[in-house]
Amino acid sequence: MASGKKKSFCGSLKDSLTGFKKSNLKKTDTKVITVGGESYIESHDEDGKVVSQKSVGQTYGFVGWGIPDMQVGEILPGLLLSSQDVACDEETLHKYNVTHILNVASFVDEHFPKSFTYKSIKIDDHPDFEITRTFDRAFQFIDQGRASENGVVLVHCNAGVSRAATIVIAYLMSSEGMTLTHAYSHVKDKRPAIRPNDGFQSKLKAYEEELKRQN
Repeated sequence: MASGKKKSFCGSLKDSLTGFKKSNLKKTDTKVITVGGESYIESHDEDGKVVSQKSVGQTYGFVGWGIPDMQVGEILPGLLLSSQDVACDEETLHKYNVTHILNVASFVDEHFPKSFTYKSIKIDDHPDFEITRTFDRAFQFIDQGRASENGVVLVHCNAGVSRAATIVIAYLMSSEGMTLTHAYSHVKDKRPAIRPNDGFQSKLKAYEEELKRQN
């Protein structure tokens, strides 16, 4: 009887495998929460391509330690990189002689408009976001800030890990002629916490190739 049951089980398993159809799989949605707090629902269309739709509301994609991240990366003379915590602390901003603030964060206000020159650029910390389209505006503001008298520009996002880091790395590639490897290594040395998302890293590689073609 044991042998018969085994054969029956094997036959049933074989039938299940040979009769498998991808179309019979149940469709599921995946919720993705970025470091900056944006929420996306990812699914697949009839062709199997990923479809991403932004959700309403904000839930931070990281666990808060309750301790502000006040580490400031001094990237170049007149160029700093940090998290939103530094941008919200006027004493620290004055300590580093900040005059201009480039805000690429989500849900972070311009806290001290009478004390600093601001520019806000909306960037989603999502791999599919075309961050390269923001480079020209960001670089122009950085250049203007650094060129002003005693100008010091702070670039920040929420965590100071992905969006702001990508902007600063690209700026070094554009203004200083650095390779992507050199620029990434330089910025990480100044602020070890950086880690652009995978999509941004791919776009930085493409940007490097674009710069090579222009030279």
